[in-house]
Amino acid sequence: MRAAIPVITLDGPGGVGKGTLSRLLAQSLGWHLLDSGAIYRALAYAAREQGISDQDIHALVDMARTLPLHFQGDAGQTRVFLAGEPIDEVLRQPEIGEMASRLAVHPPVRAALLERQRAFRAAPGLIADGRDMGTVVFPDAPLKVFLTASVEERAKRRLNQLNEQGVNASLSAVKTEIAARDERDQRRSVAPLQPAGDARILDTSGQAVSETLSVLNGWIKDTFEEE
Repeated sequence: MRAAIPVITLDGPGGVGKGTLSRLLAQSLGWHLLDSGAIYRALAYAAREQGISDQDIHALVDMARTLPLHFQGDAGQTRVFLAGEPIDEVLRQPEIGEMASRLAVHPPVRAALLERQRAFRAAPGLIADGRDMGTVVFPDAPLKVFLTASVEERAKRRLNQLNEQGVNASLSAVKTEIAARDERDQRRSVAPLQPAGDARILDTSGQAVSETLSVLNGWIKDTFEEE
């Protein structure tokens, strides 16, 4: 029974550590992993390749319903394939992330991708990483976490990622990009970026991954021991 399959949601803006923490938790628990951002970025990439504007809602919805997308591997190294071709590297490009943020504000696009995301819920459990996992996609999740961090720290983390990928960027430009995306995500009419009413809030500013992971493991133990 799908409702009995546990889900832990990790929501929050970019740069708070959701991706790393989600992969580590999925590995340690032996659960499945949903990177919802990768689904939106894959749609953005496919739209760009076909010359579809992020404002062409009808075309985006049609594409979202038929996108030949699948994930392969485990929580430690999940690969993304579109029509059988690996697209992991291209999805990390800043312009793809920007386009994904712009098309994600359209309610019909979000609705078209909703069931695709919910289909990832499978035994023994799911770690769901995103921005509306706890509020919209899995509102019945027994543990919902909303991660935060200062814009300054998130920008530094993002800049380090870009530098590791060989992408040149300035801290000020990255901060501007993050602030603009935060505003879009928080102001969109459907599924705005915000914690669920029963979410636990965790500020990762100044924390090592191991410190944040320790807190999360404590919450997981408390939640599932209570059940």
